[in-house]
Amino acid sequence: MALPIFLPCAAGVECFLADEVKQLLPNVAVHTARGGVALEGGPDEVMVLNLECRLPQRVLLEVAEGPYHDEHDLYELGRTVDWTQWITPQHTIRVDTTAQRSPLKSLNFAALRIKDAVCDVMRDATGERPSVDTQQPDLQVVLHVGPERASIYVDSSGEPLFKRGWREDKGDAPLKETLAAAMLAAAGWRGTPEQGGGLHDPCCGSGTIAIEAAQIACGIAPGLKRRFAFERLLPFVSTEMRGAWQRSGWSTSRGAMHSARGSRRPSPSMAATRWSVPRRRCRTACRAR
Repeated sequence: MALPIFLPCAAGVECFLADEVKQLLPNVAVHTARGGVALEGGPDEVMVLNLECRLPQRVLLEVAEGPYHDEHDLYELGRTVDWTQWITPQHTIRVDTTAQRSPLKSLNFAALRIKDAVCDVMRDATGERPSVDTQQPDLQVVLHVGPERASIYVDSSGEPLFKRGWREDKGDAPLKETLAAAMLAAAGWRGTPEQGGGLHDPCCGSGTIAIEAAQIACGIAPGLKRRFAFERLLPFVSTEMRGAWQRSGWSTSRGAMHSARGSRRPSPSMAATRWSVPRRRCRTACRAR
């Protein structure tokens, strides 16, 4: 079963991100939305997007969506998710909240109610509850509340994807790598003589644009030198998934992927691995007022 995936990005970058995702996953339907790109996929797609996408800020997996009026409705929405399929009581959690024209008065309280829902589901199922870690949690939950509907996401990336893992000193006012990649995408940079040739950066600064351009030219995946939150989540820790990750060569080299990027296909072992955790959509009406 595929889960809805949302890749948020900077405003104006949506079309470039959609093109990037289509190149990486040619057999997946991609939809451009305001502030990001939406698609559906399983563990294989999540790993590919985290490792190879240069433009999104995160890779979010939607696990619940429904109407709401207040924080109690959000709590009930959070309880529709079987969190035992994602973590154990020994994992740590954190809830972040975003809003767009939400009637709620306190987003912090909304995040607290989602945290309560996660902990209560875990306690009911196991007798224990996970702890909260605001710095480096194992499970990052993202709550987005709109005017009438709310969505709950699992953040599979962890740290923002602009943190590539190679920068040792960020210097003064560094350019985010995702923004540098967007500038290169807008310029049509491919790193080949047939498509633009050389690159001239007169305001090099800390070299973000030049390094990003060199990685594109060499076929180096942007996430090659970093870790991701999904590596600690239960759908990704099975022997099959870890074996597929290692056999794919993602942890050591991406040269082969660069040469075959136009015809990317999931490996057989990964293609056979799908989500065992269903996405929950709240179909019941909100409580009458």
